[in-house]
Amino acid sequence: MQLTVFGVDGIGDIEPGDDLAAAIATTTSLENGDVVVVTQKIVSKAEGMLEKVDPDDPVSHKAIVERESVRILRRRGDLVISETKHGFVCANAGVDLSNVERGYAALLPEDSDRSARRIRDGLKAKANVDVAVIVSDTFGRTWRRGLTDVAIGCAGIGAILDLRGSTDTYGREMLVTEVAVVDEIASAAELVMGKAAGVPVAIVRGVPEDWLRRGEVRGEIVRKPDEDLFR
Repeated sequence: MQLTVFGVDGIGDIEPGDDLAAAIATTTSLENGDVVVVTQKIVSKAEGMLEKVDPDDPVSHKAIVERESVRILRRRGDLVISETKHGFVCANAGVDLSNVERGYAALLPEDSDRSARRIRDGLKAKANVDVAVIVSDTFGRTWRRGLTDVAIGCAGIGAILDLRGSTDTYGREMLVTEVAVVDEIASAAELVMGKAAGVPVAIVRGVPEDWLRRGEVRGEIVRKPDEDLFR
């Protein structure tokens, strides 16, 4: 398998109410089977998931963090690790001040899987292509330093590649191996988007056709509480 990953330039600044599918379709050439990775920030902007904060108070968004959290796991100084209503465990409930206009905070989309479906349907209508869409966001990882992008929503691609029942290179049956391919694709896409390059969309080309199916992050990747060893 060979993958090609490239960023999409020219999207420009996104405002509430903007049509992301139209913005993508007019700035790049898509092919059937492509995976379009779109950052959470422009999805939140387009969907109006922005709230005013005091630009002179670096912690004025903390009240929004508390409201958007269904459970606080840890606090350390100004940092809050919490669980969101979507089931994500992340810093500050995903409330972010970066890459938005000063005086505003961006919240996570209400339903990122739905957002991905909407963009996918829009690209089908405007560009007549059958693509998959991933909404990506930057998360830390427990017990590991550094950040990476993961999928918080997807459409047209299975979130998990289930290898249970297949055999490894030595012929042993794999009993527990489930690969979060949408997270891997989101992370690969981030390499060409960067954090400050102004490239909020990337295309990943060449994924196997059998990965392209109905999928969702919330139903496939978010671990149920009764399966979580740490809750």
